[in-house]
Amino acid sequence: MKKISILVPTFNEEENIKPLCAELINILSGKLPEYDYEILIIDNYSTDRTREHILELCAANKKIRAIFNAKNFGHIRSPYHGMLQTTGDCTIVMCADFQDPPEMIVSFVREWGKGSKVVIGKKKKSYENPLIYLLRSFYYKLIKQISDTEQVEHFTGFGLYDKTFIDVLRQLDDPMPYMRGIVAELGFNRMEIEYVQQKRRFGKTKNNWYTLYDMAMLGITSYSKMVMRFATIFGFIISGMSFAVAMYYLIMKLIYWDKFPFGTAPIIISIFFLGSIQLFFIGFLGEYILNINTRVMKRPLVVEEKRINF
Repeated sequence: MKKISILVPTFNEEENIKPLCAELINILSGKLPEYDYEILIIDNYSTDRTREHILELCAANKKIRAIFNAKNFGHIRSPYHGMLQTTGDCTIVMCADFQDPPEMIVSFVREWGKGSKVVIGKKKKSYENPLIYLLRSFYYKLIKQISDTEQVEHFTGFGLYDKTFIDVLRQLDDPMPYMRGIVAELGFNRMEIEYVQQKRRFGKTKNNWYTLYDMAMLGITSYSKMVMRFATIFGFIISGMSFAVAMYYLIMKLIYWDKFPFGTAPIIISIFFLGSIQLFFIGFLGEYILNINTRVMKRPLVVEEKRINF
């Protein structure tokens, strides 16, 4: 009997975790009885009653396992570490807030049974903040244009991953993985299923502008060389234009010494313009260096406090 692993990352999801597990068990037992299953919850140092509820779930059902992180290691590293700890023939990753529809598990497993190694959910519509959705759409279009590898639009990580794909992830040894890029880059036979992303059933989202920016910068610095190369090309063009303008001013001043004043306005404007461009690209260069630094330090994805039902 094949085994399905379902990974549910949590952080302050006290209102969602019990109803989600109940729904998952109903789906797995009722619609997929031919498969064994495990539900692995990796908690990223919740500060509400989430851990209490997880302990109760694990005590009631030995197929529900849990990993408690020793501190909050971020929304990128914790789920990835959880994927590496699953033991099933496939792993399904989903959020704990019901934005990822649990009923799609059946469709994922059916496509997996037909031979697809990776089956992902792709948002065709979302009930999240319209501004956030618009910014996400712009970001996906941007990174698709500047990336060195294929990128999947409106893919959040929700999907099914075959054990062979999980084994590849174990070999990567990446302390700051960009899952969206990894799925597209590794070239497994991938099936995309469109869905409508729902609103959170309970609680507030843990994402904010900083976490979204962090994820965006990770994607750009991991999968694009174009920004820094554009800086080089742009700098060369600006330097050429500056030299041409300087020569023009010099010639005009020599010819019309008393009639051609330099003026301070063009000097001030050019200084501010070039200074802002330099700061912008220095900031981007810093993002690349931060990405390199994180990978070079080789720190663990997470530090576990304890495991339950392993």
